[in-house]
Amino acid sequence: MRHPMLLSLCLGMAPLLSACGGTSDAEVQRAIDNVNVIDETNLNDIMLTVGDPAESVSYFRRATAEKPDRIDLQRGLAKSLVRAGQSTEAVTVWAGIVARPEATAEDRVDYADALVRAGEWGRAQAELNRIPPTHETYERYRLEAMVADYNKDWKKADAFYDTAAGLTTKPAGVLNNWGFSKLNRKDYRGAEKLFAEALTYEPGLFTAKNNLVMARAGQRDYDLPIVQMTQTERAMLLYTAALAAIKQGDVTIGKGLLREAVDTHPQHFEEAARALAALEGGAVIRG
Repeated sequence: MRHPMLLSLCLGMAPLLSACGGTSDAEVQRAIDNVNVIDETNLNDIMLTVGDPAESVSYFRRATAEKPDRIDLQRGLAKSLVRAGQSTEAVTVWAGIVARPEATAEDRVDYADALVRAGEWGRAQAELNRIPPTHETYERYRLEAMVADYNKDWKKADAFYDTAAGLTTKPAGVLNNWGFSKLNRKDYRGAEKLFAEALTYEPGLFTAKNNLVMARAGQRDYDLPIVQMTQTERAMLLYTAALAAIKQGDVTIGKGLLREAVDTHPQHFEEAARALAALEGGAVIRG
C-alpha cells in the first residue's frame, strides 16, 4: 500500500515535468520510478521492524514471487521468517542468497544466525568459517561465541563473548549469555559478575536478574541481590532462590523463601504455594 503523500507526489510529477522544456516521457517515467523505489524501500523497512511477523512474511512472499531476482527482497523474506520463528524455512532462503554472486559477508552472518536458531550448529560453524576475518561485527562474534560455547571450547567462547561485548553499545544481552555459559560451567562467581554487569546496562532485564539469583544460590548465598525489581519480580526471584536452596539440600531455607514468595506476590502465586504445600506434606521437589 502506498503512502498517500508519496502517491500524490508520484501522480503530480508527470504534468509538472512535462511542462519543463525538452523533458522526455522516459525522463518522466524514471522520476516516477525513483519515487516508487523510495516508497517501496520505506515500506520494506517498516515490514522488517514494526510490522506483524506473519504479515511481514506474507508481504515478502508476494514481493519475491513478483520480483525473484531482487536480492533485497529475498533478504527481507529470510529475516521475516526468522522473526516469525520459522527458522528452518529461513535457512533455505538464506542458502539461496549466499549462493548468489552479489551476496555479502553480512548475508553469511545472517545465514549462520538462522542455522543456530534451527539447531544446525555444525553448519553454522562452517558458514562462520567462510566469513573473512576482516568482517568484525557484533553479530558475527556473538554467533562465534555461541558456537564455541556449544562445542564447550570455553577459551574461545570467552574470547568471542568479550569481543562481541566490546563491539556494541548495548551489551546486556551478550553479557547475560556469557554469564549463563559460566553458570553452566559452575563458575558461579564469574557468572555473578557478568549478570551484575549486564544489569548496569539494562536494569529491567529480568532474565539477568533471575540468572544472578541462581549464580548467588550456587554459592549458597540466597539473599536477593540489590537490584531494581517490582513486587512481582521479587516474588519470582524468591521462588528461584527457594528452588535452588531445596535442590542443594537447604530445605529449611527453601521453605522460608517459598513462604516469603507467597506473601510477597501481589496476587496468588500458584507455583510457589503448590511447592510449599508439597514440602510441608513431605514431598520432595526436584529441580
